Amino acid sequence: MPMANGEVHGNGRRVSEILTEMKAEFVEFAHTRIAMLRTELRGSLRLAKVAIPLLGVAALLLGTAFLLFTGALVGLVVAAFPHNLFRWFFACLVVGLFWTILGATAAYFAKRQFRSKSIMPKRTLQVLKGDKLWIESEVRNRYERATG
Repeated sequence: MPMANGEVHGNGRRVSEILTEMKAEFVEFAHTRIAMLRTELRGSLRLAKVAIPLLGVAALLLGTAFLLFTGALVGLVVAAFPHNLFRWFFACLVVGLFWTILGATAAYFAKRQFRSKSIMPKRTLQVLKGDKLWIESEVRNRYERATG
């Protein structure tokens, strides 16, 4: 059963025809997967174009509120030390420790969120894994049929 140099394979098709068909299928496969990835990334980009400016405005307003609340909190703690020469130092120290504890807690939860979520396009990767399993089974089945 010769299979090279334009000779006919056992199924009646030339090797060049089979290779041409395989190439066309691979190109179609690659175009489909790339289109899926682009669609998924385009949706993420569209979301980011809206979310990033809003995030900037929110950061500005929340930063201003933070500074005002910090000033008010320091003033409140200063009132707790009315006759102490270092009342402003102690007030800033207490408020600074308070913000440090809150910030460390927020950083801990943010780190946990990043560990639990992936940035990779999940749907595309799932399809590619499924394709890999399908290709492996096809190759295995064709090999078993060819070897008897």
